[in-house]
Amino acid sequence: MPDRPATDDDNAPMHAAPDTTHPFSTLTPDAVLDALASVGLYGDGRLMALSSYENRVYQAHLEDGQRVVAKFYRPGRWNRAQILEEHAFAAELMAAEIPAVGPLVLADRTLHTHGDFAFSVSPWRGGRQPELDDFEVLEWIGRFLARIHTVGAAQPFVHRPALDVQTFGSASLDWLLAEQIIPLDRQSAWQAACDQALEMIASTAGSTSPGGHFGLKNARTLRLHGDCHPGNILWTPLDEWGRGGPHFVDLDDARTGPAVQDLWMLLSGDRAQRTQQLSALLEGYEQFRSFDRRELALIEPLRTLRLIHYSAWLARRWQDPIFPANFPWFGSSDYWRGQIDMLHEQIEALAEAPLCACAGPLRRRPGPAPGCPRASPPRSPKPTAPA
Repeated sequence: MPDRPATDDDNAPMHAAPDTTHPFSTLTPDAVLDALASVGLYGDGRLMALSSYENRVYQAHLEDGQRVVAKFYRPGRWNRAQILEEHAFAAELMAAEIPAVGPLVLADRTLHTHGDFAFSVSPWRGGRQPELDDFEVLEWIGRFLARIHTVGAAQPFVHRPALDVQTFGSASLDWLLAEQIIPLDRQSAWQAACDQALEMIASTAGSTSPGGHFGLKNARTLRLHGDCHPGNILWTPLDEWGRGGPHFVDLDDARTGPAVQDLWMLLSGDRAQRTQQLSALLEGYEQFRSFDRRELALIEPLRTLRLIHYSAWLARRWQDPIFPANFPWFGSSDYWRGQIDMLHEQIEALAEAPLCACAGPLRRRPGPAPGCPRASPPRSPKPTAPA
């Protein structure tokens, strides 16, 4: 049997990090191998750290020749109930034959503890990032995103948070100011840009969309992947049996929000390029599930919220040595000047008409449909927060 359903007792935080050091200082290779052995998986000593900052994730070779991926959750980030909801969502997706990679059931459960860490073990799946300039690939991904959202709409999350202006925007801004993270020579300009952007998101987001005002509070919400950037989709070529295509990994940021949250991070380039990419995604998506086109007015608000939240995320994790090593540019006056510039770009984007999607097969039409605005500079402040 899998883990029992989450209860109120599970809402207590997971083991806290030691007061005198960073959370993962005790997670040595021996500790990883010992954790695997505690659930009956015996490594042959070969470990490879995978790209991850929020948690620690390792590919391990087992004595029987198999490979697994062990994920050690950052202490104090999610409580047990929230992690179990992630695992249950992954299990629902796999039961619906959606290519999501969820944790293995070992010793009758998916969530385990070893020392100060909660961890899970998933099967290893190879692949590369998808070719997002290929419309057939985008259409294929769109079909699976629709199926993910059909499962996600079947029931709500109980313990996982929602994506909203307060959590991602206002709370991040307030914390950065309270902790005096921003250099004084940039603080007033950055705060003014944030305040203006958040006011636009709260009061006028989507005002140019058909039907009038449409903001985050108007959108229908469902359970989402939540962090569906290209790095969290692994693509394998089709084999002679027709197996291959995308599979979705890392549901660590699964939360409640509008469907468009799982689409917009797959868009890049200028407005014409994003229009074509979006059209291909929706061409596949709407083969399986209807999409509320009013949600396209939320793309720039969601991008802006992620931009603000990203700075707070980096600052909150700065005591973890992996962050200064991988983000040495963070925190400088030049960094915050760049953030101010991107916020000003976002303010301009929030005032523009929402992105539109072309009708009909994109592969037969090289440009956007009549009426789709073309002239717009590239806009891609899409920081990712790998788990």
